[in-house]
Amino acid sequence: MTNTPPQLITRPHDAAGLHHHRDALLAVYRKVYADKLDNPFFTVDRFWERLERYGTNDGFSLITGHLEDELVGYTLGYTLARGARWWQGFRGDVNPGVLEEDGTRTFAINELMVLPAHRRQGYAHALHDALLADRPEQRATLLVRPDNIPARTAYLKWGWYILGKLQPFNDAPVYEALMLQLKDATAD
Repeated sequence: MTNTPPQLITRPHDAAGLHHHRDALLAVYRKVYADKLDNPFFTVDRFWERLERYGTNDGFSLITGHLEDELVGYTLGYTLARGARWWQGFRGDVNPGVLEEDGTRTFAINELMVLPAHRRQGYAHALHDALLADRPEQRATLLVRPDNIPARTAYLKWGWYILGKLQPFNDAPVYEALMLQLKDATAD
């Protein structure tokens, strides 16, 4: 007899949904980042400040993943605005045009997390795909800690490539900046 994991139910939300689900989102965050919460960059208050800021951006989207009534994970992001500060702190050797934003070209994934007890069942991939489905942007970007081997490996398997390194805030870790083509730039 095969034990099939339950079907993940994904639900889209806008910034109002972000605020409506605040407590549940933060409960997942506390469990996922339990070993880092004493670091000032990873405190729950600081995390929520970042989420609130993300929710004010054009193209913001939140996808929650549920098993019956239990929130087991979520992902969120937004469209990078013209001149977005996203690329400040970038370390790498790329054509400068790659880092220029026009307000429509790049979707930034800010978070993708699944509760530890529900990992390795395809839920992160389902959340990822639900967030990126039908995005109008040409490409997506995200940051991953180089020592987060499971996440990094998954992203590379899903077609992402490493662009360089990036430290988004002075007190933040240095992340790898990844990129994924969503559609051909010449298709428009």
